[in-house]
Amino acid sequence: MLRNSRGAVLRAVLVVVALAVWLGIGSFGGMAQGKLSTVQTNDAAAFLPSSAESTRAGVLGEAFVDTKTLPALLVVTSATGAVTASQTSAVRAFAAGIPRLPLAGAGPADPATVGAVLTGVPVVTPSQDGQALLVIIPITSASAGTLLADGKGVTTALVAGVRAAASTTLAPAGLQSWVTGPAGFVADLVNAFGGIDGILLLVALVAVLLILVLVYRSPLLPFVVMLTAVFGLSLAGLVVYELALHGVLVLNGQAQGILSILVVGAAVDYSLLVVARYREELRRVDGTYDAMRRALRASVAPISASAGTVAVGLLCLLLSDLASNRSLGPVAAIGIASAYLAAMTFLPALLLVGGARARFYFWPRIPRPGHDRAVETGLWTRVAAFVGRRARAAWVVTALVLVAGAAFLPTLHATGTSQTDVFLTKVDAVAGEKVLAAHFEAGLVQPSYVVAPVADQGAVLAAATRTPGVASATVVSAATAGPPGTAPADAPPIVVDGRVRIDVVTAAASDTQAAVATVRDLRSAVHAASPSALVGGVAAQSLDSQLSGERDLRVIVPAVLLVILLILMLLLRSVVAAVVLMAANVLSFAATLGVAAILFNHVFGFPGADPAVPLYAFCFLVALGVDYSIFLMTRVREEAAVVGTRAGVRRGLAVTGSVITSAGIVLAATFAALGVIPLLFLAQLAFIVAFGVLVDTLVVRSLLVPALVHDLGRRTWWPGRLASGAE
Repeated sequence: MLRNSRGAVLRAVLVVVALAVWLGIGSFGGMAQGKLSTVQTNDAAAFLPSSAESTRAGVLGEAFVDTKTLPALLVVTSATGAVTASQTSAVRAFAAGIPRLPLAGAGPADPATVGAVLTGVPVVTPSQDGQALLVIIPITSASAGTLLADGKGVTTALVAGVRAAASTTLAPAGLQSWVTGPAGFVADLVNAFGGIDGILLLVALVAVLLILVLVYRSPLLPFVVMLTAVFGLSLAGLVVYELALHGVLVLNGQAQGILSILVVGAAVDYSLLVVARYREELRRVDGTYDAMRRALRASVAPISASAGTVAVGLLCLLLSDLASNRSLGPVAAIGIASAYLAAMTFLPALLLVGGARARFYFWPRIPRPGHDRAVETGLWTRVAAFVGRRARAAWVVTALVLVAGAAFLPTLHATGTSQTDVFLTKVDAVAGEKVLAAHFEAGLVQPSYVVAPVADQGAVLAAATRTPGVASATVVSAATAGPPGTAPADAPPIVVDGRVRIDVVTAAASDTQAAVATVRDLRSAVHAASPSALVGGVAAQSLDSQLSGERDLRVIVPAVLLVILLILMLLLRSVVAAVVLMAANVLSFAATLGVAAILFNHVFGFPGADPAVPLYAFCFLVALGVDYSIFLMTRVREEAAVVGTRAGVRRGLAVTGSVITSAGIVLAATFAALGVIPLLFLAQLAFIVAFGVLVDTLVVRSLLVPALVHDLGRRTWWPGRLASGAE
């Protein structure tokens, strides 16, 4: 009796300690989660490897300019057509006053006005057709990423201030204005990602809560599971914030959004499995502590394997050339680990609060001892019976359907998109870019450039000039003044360490795919003229990002497949079972991308996709898709050891069908929530992962895998063997 009393006290103390620790994590982690946006880095150039040609050209090219800038471009047109003299005067007066505009959100130690972060005065340039004016606002690159006292960046505050002032000042003169250019796009991108901290998480949590209410039909359990997800997210936010703050990893807006979704989805999935097994054990034993101990003992292997598979698979992103991809690996792995810890420690502790009364978490359907229903009745029993009767037909038909979908995979255009295609809603930067292209040489603002030996100057200049898509090429000289391309042709060049810089203005804007194609041709031309020449600039950075993305697909995909295959072999102690699961999930991924290609091209009308879309989708879908097969197959193996493989398949599918389907729907709903952020990349990723998870849940795990295993019988476990000799 005394021993039992001491055991009860010890268990109660452990529950209290676990909850106290998690309450502390929630307190600090909640604050860190709210500050994640302040440690983001969204500069594409910072993500490129040092070996990239544009990076090497950038290092050499800096010696030819006094100060690096991130220009904001104010484009102004007249509502009546041609810009009048009085309207031009109004714009010049406004431009002269831009440096005096305040930076909203600045503190005592921050720059107070726009002029404090500029490299010079704004310059007004009329278009040749007389229908537009361009005001170049040169922001210093060093100041562009600085945060103000209110947590917002200098660029965002400056662009917002100029837009508001221009609308108020110039509109009465009959003028329309847009702020675009690199700074304009950065500001609009930051504003788009601003929904991650609030709207995205709220949508995901509400969607998951509604699904949990339908799954449990209980007023208490859904909130217990949601609390688990929230506390897991707090832990992930705390760790990621500290690491990003101290420069250990790079966090961008995309990674932050994916982190939130991944933690919520994974934590709820793991919680569903723990709760399902706990409810099963409550029907077998009297004590809640005993039931939880048995549930955790049965759940720890599949959930640990699942979390480990996803984390290790995502860590393969560390092999990427791009820092943005490399950073997502550890960020996502931290999220998975946090979800796992919350589901395996916080959730059990919370479910044990109340002792024997803890059963009432399941009210009104309270599980009681003596009501053992290890094999569920209803839909999944019928599905299991169907698989048992028509195993070969089931897996052959489902495989053919998936192959049909995969046939459209080559039609997915994932070679990159223009910056104007990034946004799914109307933004000022995109509208201004179109007006700019209509009235000015779009490539004049941020020209590409070539750094070459001075001895090859003539040959490189001639090669650049002859390249299709190049509007002009000019050697940077001491006499250069005004916009690029206006220096006298006979001005002596600036020579640094035996090299010259040639600015190349493309006919297309530097942030478009047309400019990227021009730079690709430009590189071929100048390399033929001077093998040591280097091409840099914004378009060159985009090209190198796309080349790195294509290289990452070739390297990371095989690495993820190999790592997950090895984990499956160790977990299932079988080569055949591991190969079957991997083949099924790869086929599912290919079919998902094929269907996505059809919809992206012919229904949604998307202009293409970044190479990172299929890469991220692969890492998430293969790792997460294998999860559900792991949950199924570990239970099948457990049952097969007693009743044989084929009976074990039917029993395992019947028992796990409901909970795994619920988990899949929850994960699909959470990833679908990414679609509320109006950015092309996240919308595409949201659809692919959500649809792919449903395919994995409803087709692969429900029909393809169990039917294959049923058809193979005990050969599934080769070279291992089970205790039961039955098929």
